[in-house]
Amino acid sequence: MAAPPPPDEDRAGRALDARMARRLLAWVRPHRRLVVAALGCLAVGAAMQLAVPLLTRWVIDRALPARDTGALHTAVLLFGALLLAQFAAAYGETVLTARLGQRVMRDLRGALFAHLQRLPIATFDRTPVGRLVTRVTSDVEALNELFTAGVVSGVGDLATLAAIGAVMVWVDWRLAVAAFAVIPLVVLASAVFQSRVRRAYREIRLRLARLNAYLGERLAGMRLVQLFGEEPRERAAFAEHNDAHLDAHLRSITVYALYFPVIEVLTALALASLLVAGGYRAEAGGVTVGTVAAFLQLVRRFFQPLQDLSEKVNILQAAMAAAERIFALLDEPEAPDVAPTPDREAQVAALRAQGVTVTFEGVWFAYPAATGIADDGRGADATGAAFPGTAATAPRWALRGVSFTVRPGDTVALVGHTGAGKSTVVSLLLRYYEPQRGHILVNGRDIATMPVDVLRSLVGYVPQELFLFAGDALENVRLGAALDEGAVHAAAARVGADRVIARLPAGWAQPLGERGATLSMGERQLLALARAVAADPALLVLDEATSAVDSAAEAAIQAGIASLMAGRTTLAIAHRLSTIRDAREILVLHHGEVVERGPHEALLAAGGVYARLVRLEGAAGAALPTGATSG
Repeated sequence: MAAPPPPDEDRAGRALDARMARRLLAWVRPHRRLVVAALGCLAVGAAMQLAVPLLTRWVIDRALPARDTGALHTAVLLFGALLLAQFAAAYGETVLTARLGQRVMRDLRGALFAHLQRLPIATFDRTPVGRLVTRVTSDVEALNELFTAGVVSGVGDLATLAAIGAVMVWVDWRLAVAAFAVIPLVVLASAVFQSRVRRAYREIRLRLARLNAYLGERLAGMRLVQLFGEEPRERAAFAEHNDAHLDAHLRSITVYALYFPVIEVLTALALASLLVAGGYRAEAGGVTVGTVAAFLQLVRRFFQPLQDLSEKVNILQAAMAAAERIFALLDEPEAPDVAPTPDREAQVAALRAQGVTVTFEGVWFAYPAATGIADDGRGADATGAAFPGTAATAPRWALRGVSFTVRPGDTVALVGHTGAGKSTVVSLLLRYYEPQRGHILVNGRDIATMPVDVLRSLVGYVPQELFLFAGDALENVRLGAALDEGAVHAAAARVGADRVIARLPAGWAQPLGERGATLSMGERQLLALARAVAADPALLVLDEATSAVDSAAEAAIQAGIASLMAGRTTLAIAHRLSTIRDAREILVLHHGEVVERGPHEALLAAGGVYARLVRLEGAAGAALPTGATSG
């Protein structure tokens, strides 16, 4: 089986994909009034461009020979009026198309962000954040130029070309043929230009996506970069991406620098051809001087939109490349049941009243990336025996036949070495992924048939990788829930997070910085615990909820957690084994399998894997200096 292409490589595609163009035009349809008004302005502007040369012809051929000063004054006033009308039309077109582009971009950005929120977590696991940011920002911005200077103006240019060409043929078809003689050369130059620029635009977008992805990752990991003294190496790597982006831009600039002088030369040739033909015909009396003068202006006006059309095609090509990536993202399959459930509150209340019982029945799971194939939503066939197209390759199972039950008021703890599958259990319970075999039940109902928002409304989750938003402390604990400040303050006091708030200069109104950068890891963990407490969950999931706090803080937090656990279903992942001694059942995972289960004392007495983990933790704690903790 051939290896899939790199995820950020662009397909060649066609300069104009009819299906893609239809999808883009669908975003314009709600703003069709702006399009009609802009086209009206373009029509007025095109009419003015025709009127000025014809007025020039009338002045030279009629008013000047007759020495009619009244007619000359009238012509001057008409000329001024035409310029004002042309100015108003150009202003209207610019404002209207700019509004069109901005509104379409607003709609697209909103749709992309809403779609990103509905994508499965697997999408974010395999896609760099910088690349997704590029889709929502730079790629959408590329479409702005299409709508502001591409679609409407392109239609206007075509109409202007047709009108000017028709007037030139109507005035004198022989002079029109002389002027049109260089058009085949213009078409040839434009075709070569479009081919070169298409590749240049694609390369620019590709390099920009890679640059953004690299930059976002390095900025997020700046502490690690500085800790290991990697600044010189990272600067060199960034310089490579930066130079590649620069080179792609310079190649496009080179093509533009060659194209426009070529068009200017061809326009000059057309004027020269027109002057020669006009001179011979004027000398023979076949054409007036005013007609030749009008033709000189018409030829200039004819080649300007022709030159602009070539640029519009390049804008279209750049937009097609951006649209291809945008719609590829919009076509990513959404996670199941992402639509809000109308009676969510009623369903959640009913489940809370029953008390939540969680059951894993023979659950097998392998991450899609572990198979070397694209994620198909489930990662394997319905039996879980093999992934599609990889019958000869056994999946690398993260979980193997895991079964357990957690009842209301019970605490079940998961322990094991790093990579044993503990966090995978939580990911499946929250439906970030779907198991390939077995079932996960909540109160006897398979969660695959349960609305996701109902399931997650039952859960209070404190993850191992803590995340705080850049807003203030109050909103980070409340996190959109309809809670008054008193409830938030009480939740914080319950786990000792009120001590963190008391140390902040602005208290609850203190901005926390990106990812809570102004707080220590332990302080972030306290706020994350307060967030879970404030949600008053029926099912509590703790992924080592006290790993980043000292022993004194841990004792206070454990007391708060103990009261929070009362009457609730609790699933706890523990690295510090002292925190789960009182769990009703401890499951010991090893390479995705439950190898031991039972209460703390029984597992210690068995002398197996759990007892060995406890001895290792005790040895590590004994090796620490006085006052340190093993967390």
